[in-house]
Amino acid sequence: MTLRIGCGSGGAPDRVAPALALAERGELDFLCFESLAERTLAMGHVAKRSGRAPGHCPKLEARMRAVLPACAAQGVRIVTNMGGADPRAAGETTARIARELGLRLRVAVIEGDDVLPLVGPETRLPETGERVGDFGPPVAANAYIGHEPLVEALDGGADVVIAGRAADPSLFLAPFVHANGVAPDDWARLGAGTLAGHLLECSTQVTGGYFADPGVKDVPGIEDLGYPIAEMSPDGSAVITKLPGTGGLVAPLTVKEQMLYEVHDPAAYLTPDVTADFSTTRIEAVGPDRVRVSGAGGRARPQTLKALVAFDGGYLAEGEISWAGPGAQARGELAREIVRRRMVERFGFDGPLRLELIGVASLHLDGGRAEQGSQDVRLRGALRSHDRAWAERLLEEIEGLWMAGPAGGGGFRGRITESVFTRAIHIDRALVPTRVNWIAP
Repeated sequence: MTLRIGCGSGGAPDRVAPALALAERGELDFLCFESLAERTLAMGHVAKRSGRAPGHCPKLEARMRAVLPACAAQGVRIVTNMGGADPRAAGETTARIARELGLRLRVAVIEGDDVLPLVGPETRLPETGERVGDFGPPVAANAYIGHEPLVEALDGGADVVIAGRAADPSLFLAPFVHANGVAPDDWARLGAGTLAGHLLECSTQVTGGYFADPGVKDVPGIEDLGYPIAEMSPDGSAVITKLPGTGGLVAPLTVKEQMLYEVHDPAAYLTPDVTADFSTTRIEAVGPDRVRVSGAGGRARPQTLKALVAFDGGYLAEGEISWAGPGAQARGELAREIVRRRMVERFGFDGPLRLELIGVASLHLDGGRAEQGSQDVRLRGALRSHDRAWAERLLEEIEGLWMAGPAGGGGFRGRITESVFTRAIHIDRALVPTRVNWIAP
């Protein structure tokens, strides 16, 4: 039996309307929402800690309110990691929305990815050998959990499964395992299912988004990209496609690019579920916007889980001001030097400070001095400090350029936000028990 799994999001900012189109017209069995990047999860912890916003995905309510009626009417089940830093609150919010819509749904919440109690100051970072304690006390730590608790919730009859830091491909692997009764050590099928999940997890990246390069790789209808669907066979092979009439394209090249995206070793892609082997994959077009992937395999899963540790990054200050017209670049460079001299030489700031000219060389600061010629530049200054006074000082200095800087500056904007930074560690999977909790309908 072919299983149809749609991707409703590949990140927190993704659009809501394409997910609704999948729910209404996709003839799906499952609709999955992947919504966590490392930065997204870390900022969820900041929001939860401040008490000013929930720790789950900010678009949770908009997405659920949009798709729940269609999913309930058509029997489409939802799996997501939109729980972020607070999956229980996400589950309760979803249950409330369902009640308000007159729906009676079984909502399951997956907990256990919070591993902060397991992280001590002597815990080592595998890549550098540094100690966690070298960065100060951690404020949060989340393990990347796999498909097993998601499958348990689906086996228990959940209409909606909400997790925190479930690994991206695991969200899509879980429905495949649930529907086909895949054994926990059937590494070949787990590897094949992980490939399908990896192809879907970034939403439009496999249908032309992030792929487009005008004149080199043109994408038709890019302003209305369709979100992807996997038609999965019991052996784990799949046809990747999208809704008819939507923009974008599904082609062997879009699939190949996404297959290699963020994969260090295609023959040993480490996930919580399997060591997947994509090196034997066969990719072939089987129709318009239809690409079949088969032949992926796998070996035994790693004995450890990756975990993301978040630390208090203090205050992040960002200020910007622009110059335009002849000589704009030279005036911007002068303004940058004014801010540097005052912050460092006059006031003695010795923390992380970045001063860049957007439109000249802001993305390649090691590229040296750019040739003069830009007539539209924007100075951006940023610093991070645990002392808010430094953050306020930077914004004051940049805004002051309006009157006390080079000619023609304007368009100042500035903000100060709380911040976190993250590091990755490994944890013995035996120390990370997960559990399924049910939210009353």
